[in-house]
Amino acid sequence: MIVDDQQSVTAFLLDSASYGATGPVEAIETHISRIFLTGERAYKMKRAVKLPYVDFSTPALRLAACEKEVELNSKTAPGLYLGVRRVTREADGKLTFDGTGQMVDAAIEMVRFDQSRLLDRMATAGDLTPALMTAVARMIVGYHRAAPTIHNGSGSSNMAGVLDINEAGFATSHVFAKAEVTSFAEAFRTALARYSELLDRREAAGKIRRCHGDLHLRNICLFDGDPRLFDCIEFNDQIASIDVLYDLAFLLMDLWHRGFPELANLVMNRYLDEADDEDGFVLLPFFMAVRAAVRAHVTATQVEEGSTDSDKLIAEARSYFELARTFLQQTPPRLVAIGGLSGSGKTTVAEALAAHVGAPPGARIVESDRIRKAMHGVPAETRLPDRAYRPEVSDRVYHEMAWRAGLILSEGGSVVADAVFDRPADRERIEKAARSRAIRFSGFWLEADPLVLWQRVSDRKGGPSDATIDILSRQLQRNATQSSWQKINADRKLADTVAELSGFSEGDTSKAPAHSLLTGAAERSASTEFESCLDKAGFNWMTLY
Repeated sequence: MIVDDQQSVTAFLLDSASYGATGPVEAIETHISRIFLTGERAYKMKRAVKLPYVDFSTPALRLAACEKEVELNSKTAPGLYLGVRRVTREADGKLTFDGTGQMVDAAIEMVRFDQSRLLDRMATAGDLTPALMTAVARMIVGYHRAAPTIHNGSGSSNMAGVLDINEAGFATSHVFAKAEVTSFAEAFRTALARYSELLDRREAAGKIRRCHGDLHLRNICLFDGDPRLFDCIEFNDQIASIDVLYDLAFLLMDLWHRGFPELANLVMNRYLDEADDEDGFVLLPFFMAVRAAVRAHVTATQVEEGSTDSDKLIAEARSYFELARTFLQQTPPRLVAIGGLSGSGKTTVAEALAAHVGAPPGARIVESDRIRKAMHGVPAETRLPDRAYRPEVSDRVYHEMAWRAGLILSEGGSVVADAVFDRPADRERIEKAARSRAIRFSGFWLEADPLVLWQRVSDRKGGPSDATIDILSRQLQRNATQSSWQKINADRKLADTVAELSGFSEGDTSKAPAHSLLTGAAERSASTEFESCLDKAGFNWMTLY
């Protein structure tokens, strides 16, 4: 009965005459939904499925899910969702919208937007930029702040529930061998035990909220010129009532899986800059692993449904499965400090390097310019008056940098510290944050010809730095010297500079590839491939230093 009704409803929604239109209707299918595009409208129906985490097996359940989806998503994407249309069977047996006959299904009516404005399409086209992803991160922070807090059990039990759903999902598929699924589940349970105390503290602090639940690139679009979240989890409150960083982790995992580690690291850093949620940073590799596991079992479920693209889906499911195992691998923390005069490229190098230091999504960047702006309660792009750069204020900034770095390192995270560091006391302070915890430290001093520095500072537009020609002149007059940090020539292209940094081990002035700063899959030379990856992510040496 359900299958027959869905087949007839699908045929109805594929017929342009149903909308009083002409021309073909474009259809898009996911594992739980079908979307039909016609003219200026899009119609979305729920598939008649019953899985461990979703039940759309009756028309009444599908109608309720449609109504809830419109209610929830209208808050994050105003103007996109228009309402719910009932599909009814009339006395003559024909289907129509909102008739007087028996309801056989329901569909959500939406404004049709340019599909090329979906962020997953933009990723494929190479159109994701740091500016766009910064706006996305800030949008998500605002959404999480407004989301209702949920207190329904501990933080560790909340994540245990997610693992239960994942394990049930894998049990519905034959893509993975039983032995590897068992080992996979054991690795997740071990990681959960490691983080249980922190998860429980976060729940008590109100970090579990009614979130989006499915926050990946395909569920973010540019609508009326701004990034908007849509298509949240409406069918299972348990899946969506989660730690806010677990919500964010889906986007980070998606970027990483698609080959954009630098953008994943940037989104993470911009989110934490705004959200002030440092204590959860160390959880992100675990959260990303769980998200990859979700995609693995959901994709494997589609294989069981007899998809014509089964070989492709199996490969995709396997890629997520292996990525999850990679995320679960423990990586020792480390601290990398990048110093140099204004215009030497510190911030650009730090942002390019951070994605490849420590566990995914890479190192937390502790940046003096952003900390100074936060201390004064203004956005990073706001220019501060000269008094904000008095020596006593700078002392507070560098103390805060060392404190934040120490906190993250103590919890097992890695840090890239970005500041001028031209005073010996400031260098000693940041080094101590690592040495006192027996954590590896690497310090680098970027050197460039004064004429190059002058040109870069003169041409700079935007960004968190307030450095001017006068500030650079004072720095040059102080004639800052470095005795212990490794000197790096910063007159070159970004890829060459990052490659040189990647070859130095702690306390060693020779190349040491076996102790590269770049870890795991990111350990690679400064090849054309690496430079291309940075270019694809939108990092530009001449505009982002």
